[in-house]
Parts: sequence; C-alpha cells; structure tokens
Amino acid sequence: MALYLLYESASGYGLFLAHGIDEIGQNTEAVRSSVSDLNRFGKVVKLAAFSPFESALDALNQCNAVSEGQMTDELRNFLELSLPKVKEGKKPKFTLGVAEPKLGSHIYEVTKIPCQSNEFVLELVRGVRLHFDRFIENLKPGDLEKAQLGLGHSYSRAKVKFNVNRVDNMVIQAIFLLDTLDKDINSFSMRVREWYSWHFPELVKIVNDNYLYAKVAKYVEDKSQLAEDKLPGLTDIVGDEDKAREIIEAAKASMGQDLSPIDLINVKQFAQRVMDLAEYRKKLYDYLVAKMNDIAPKLAALIGEVVGARLISHAGSLTNLAKCPSSTLQILGAEKALFRALKTRGNTPKYGLIFHSSFIGRASARNKGRMARYLANKCSIASRIDCFLEKSTTAFGEKLREQVEERLDFYDKGVAPRKNLDVMKSAIETVQEKEDEPTAVLNGDSIEEPKSEKKKKKKEKRKLEQEEKDQEMTDVNGSNVDDGTAKKKKKKKSKDENAEDVPAAREGKKKKKKKSRAEDDE
Repeated sequence: MALYLLYESASGYGLFLAHGIDEIGQNTEAVRSSVSDLNRFGKVVKLAAFSPFESALDALNQCNAVSEGQMTDELRNFLELSLPKVKEGKKPKFTLGVAEPKLGSHIYEVTKIPCQSNEFVLELVRGVRLHFDRFIENLKPGDLEKAQLGLGHSYSRAKVKFNVNRVDNMVIQAIFLLDTLDKDINSFSMRVREWYSWHFPELVKIVNDNYLYAKVAKYVEDKSQLAEDKLPGLTDIVGDEDKAREIIEAAKASMGQDLSPIDLINVKQFAQRVMDLAEYRKKLYDYLVAKMNDIAPKLAALIGEVVGARLISHAGSLTNLAKCPSSTLQILGAEKALFRALKTRGNTPKYGLIFHSSFIGRASARNKGRMARYLANKCSIASRIDCFLEKSTTAFGEKLREQVEERLDFYDKGVAPRKNLDVMKSAIETVQEKEDEPTAVLNGDSIEEPKSEKKKKKKEKRKLEQEEKDQEMTDVNGSNVDDGTAKKKKKKKSKDENAEDVPAAREGKKKKKKKSRAEDDE
C-alpha cells in the first residue's frame, strides 16, 4: 500500500510519495538515523505535488485552519487533484500520513481518504521538513526562511490579539502594582517620620496616619515659624481644631534639633512624593474596581474587588480560576502550608487568599473552616458564570452573597437558609425581567414606566374577577339573572331534599330500635 505524506510549509502544501517502504518491517530508529542522509532519504521519498499559497494572508488563514484541525477548501481541492482517484465501492490502495491527528480525522470524515499519524509518519515528515528546500525547484536560498519568519510573526500576532485572557492581564498587573505601592508607601512614610522626627519628634504621637503626617510635615516645614496664623491651614489638613492647636503647642516646646533650609527642602520634596504616591494608589484602586466590575462582576459582588483580583492573578487568568474546583480555590495562596502539612502529615490549611474576605472574619473560630469551604463553593460558581456568560450582570453575585449571609446566620442563630436551586431560579428570573423590561417611551412630556410581567398578570386576574362579579350582580337583559336564580333554586331544592332524607333515615333507625327493645322484653 502506497504511503503519501502531507507537509504544510510556510510557502505552500506539499504532497510526497514514500515508495518502497514496508511499515511493518521498518524500525523507527532506523528511519530516524537514515533521515539525516539526503541520498538515502531522497531515494525513498519523492515530491508528488506542490501547491503554493497565494499571499501572506492566505498562508496565515491556512495555518490557523491546520492548527485548529480543520481542512480548508484549498487543501481539499489539492488532495483530490493530487491523490489517485478511488472507484466507488472499492477501498483505496494508499494512505495519507499527516502530522496532526485532528486534521487527519477531519480529512477522513469529509473525503473518506484514509489517514494515519504515528511515530513512523512523524519521522518521515521530519525528514521532509529537513530537506524541503532541496525538493522544491527554482527556490532561492533564504526565501523559505523569510516565509517562515513572516508567517511566524503574523501567526503569533493573531494569537495574542485573539487571546481570551488578554483582558485579565490588566487586572493582574493592577493588583500586583497595588500591592507593591502599599509596601512602598509604608516604607517611604516610615522614612518621612524618621527624617522629620529629628526636627519635630512630638508630631509622631499627635498624627498617626501616614498620609496626614506627610501633609502636615510639608505644611509646617520649620517648627520655629509655626504660629497662630497657620491654625486655619492646619485645621483644614487635620480636620480637628483641637488637634491643630495641640500641634502648635507641641512645636513651641519641642525637643527636636534645628535643620538647615536645604534639609527642610529635601524633607518637603520627599513628603510631596509620598503624597503623590498615596493619591495615585487611590486612583489605581478605583481603576481596579471599575475593571473588575467589567471582567468579573459576579465574583466582585460576592467577595470584593481586591480579593477577587488576587484570586484571578494567582490562578493566572479568569479561565484558569473557572477551571479550578472549589477545594483548590479554597486553599489558593496557601500552597506552601499545604505541601508542608502533607510532608509532615499534619493538618492541612483551611483557607488561603479567601481568608481576606470579610465573611471569614465575621464567622466564629469554630465555623471558620466551614465558612471558607462554603464561600469557596460560591466563588467557584461565580467565576464560572463570569467566564462563560456573555452578558454582564451582578444579579448572580448578589444572590450568592445573600446565600453566604444566610449561611452565617445559620451558623450563629440556626436560621435555615434557602436552597441553592431556589436562589438560582430567582436570580435567572431577575435577569430575565431586566431583559424583558421595555425602554421608556416618550409620549410628549409623559414617560411610560416599564412594568414587569408579574404586575401585568395580577392586573389581568383582577379585571377578570371584577367582570365575573359584574355579570353576576348587574345584568340588563335579565336572562343571566334568571339563570342565576334557577341555579340557586336548584341548589336550595337539593338541600331541602337532603334535609328531608336525613330525618326520614333517623325515623327508620328509631323504629328499628323500638322493635329490638320489644323483642327483648318478650
């Protein structure tokens, strides 16, 4: 049976005929050793057909299709024209060797051409790739390398552009930068405190906040020049007039040493840098909140933007987080403690990054592990909905948060929580109601408010009930009234008949009793 090899190069499709090879008797190691020698390999494998690509764009499209395991129309036409034709009802006397098994299965489904992909075929394809420029005539040196380089760049660029996780990168970078800024601001604030404390040591005990301390240090500068005229400015910064007066009084009796003007300028500039970093940190936090509400609104509504972003960054992407089971998500961030516990056969950790959630802190010490397990379960559901649901809504996240709140009440007070099925149904109903709500229609100056389906159904029921009552009570023709009275009379007759039957039965019972008594007396 003849063996054909399909090779997808950067310049076009190549079809090679490997003749004189018995696959059963060949050893893969022998083929691997003979591939490097062109004289031996060229006698066995020969070029049967070659179809060049029309342009670089066509090459990119063909490469994308091959990587996804799909056969294009160009490849199908090339194979049907180049391979021997098979008569109907007969088996083909050849097989097609391909490097990609998915592509081979798709070719067989469409064209019924038998394909194979194994180590033997892969070694032959490797030899074709190694000596491909020798098989193609009129190919200038360097042309194949240029085609490969251009196709590689365009293919990589397309893959990066259509990356599903590309939006998650912004959240990952933002949360990393936020953590770095927190550390830097803390260390820089301590440096400002130590530096300015040489001049005004009493200020540390009066102002505790780092940002306010840097602001006050920049405003005061030289403590000897601090007087009552600076009280309004100090009050605006500190927010308390008594504290501002305390600072002025402490400056008058301060034990700190005097600093030169150059030193004070440096302290002032450094305090300004710390203030700028703190303000940028606030802006970055707002950016992170907005980005999380776009990417993972359910996870953010459930557990918070910062903790959700840390989970996404630790998993690598939202898709990776959605693939994690809830047990993995529960201890995400505590890998060292987990492997240490497994190694020493100790107790495994109960929570990782999820510990920073407010729910774990609110739970009692006894129920922290249970709460972490339940919260990880809900986070897993929220991340999967965020990843695979196209519509952006926070309804599911809010409902899941309500479930966690109910679970907390159940642990503390014993109040039974709702079932997960009921909560998910209510969440789906709220989403559908929001979708079905018509937009406000302007009629002159008036605006018609959107109404839900439930309200419409209730109104329709009320109308039907009122119409039935009106028909029964007031009718013009009198026919309906007569029918109603006839029905009432029939009901009364039936009641009277039943009433007559009941005393007759009682009288019969009494007669029987009398007879039985008379018999006993006799």
